[in-house]
Amino acid sequence: MPFRTTAEAVRAWVEGWVVSRGAARPTRRSWGFTVDVGLPGEVARHVVTAADEATVRKLAENTTVPGIPLKVFVPARTLKAWLPPGWVLLDGHAALMAARLSAGGSPLRLADGYRLHTWDRADVTRVVVRAADGAFAARGQIAVTGPTAVVDQVETHPAHQRRGLGRVVMGTLAETAARQGARAAVLGATEQGRALYETMGWQVIAPLSAAVRNRADTGA
Repeated sequence: MPFRTTAEAVRAWVEGWVVSRGAARPTRRSWGFTVDVGLPGEVARHVVTAADEATVRKLAENTTVPGIPLKVFVPARTLKAWLPPGWVLLDGHAALMAARLSAGGSPLRLADGYRLHTWDRADVTRVVVRAADGAFAARGQIAVTGPTAVVDQVETHPAHQRRGLGRVVMGTLAETAARQGARAAVLGATEQGRALYETMGWQVIAPLSAAVRNRADTGA
């Protein structure tokens, strides 16, 4: 495993994620981190590294407004059992994953008709794949924070899936980060993404679940 502990991997994920998304620097808490995100649907987020039922329940009860999700490194069924009334699980979360990085790998070839474009801005490298007609096909980005990096916002348009585009995006991001000095990378994976990443040598560090206060429960 490229990280000595789960807590170390989580810290790297949080620090890289805020760079990737342009969020505020994380605030350290006794149970993890709070990050101010500043979006209408996500004002902030609590990332809970020291997760137990009492901690999660108290944090949820004290989070009285919508738009502040909890990110917790336990299975979804466990988080659901810990939550007080008025909270719902969020879809699209499955695992925190990590991989070692090294530069100089063999370049991955795009399927015929696709074009790849990359650019850097503010310590973030973005990759976009377009189809022959110029339409969006796939994307991803990576933020390098010293010896570690965070892969973020990887997706492939449904019309262009099963053509190896996600693999090319991931390989391009990993190679770019390695050339910038990163030796390990971490990401939050969906169940579908996890299947792809595991074939590329990524390892599951911990389960990842998320929940948010139901807006109907707050009257918002």
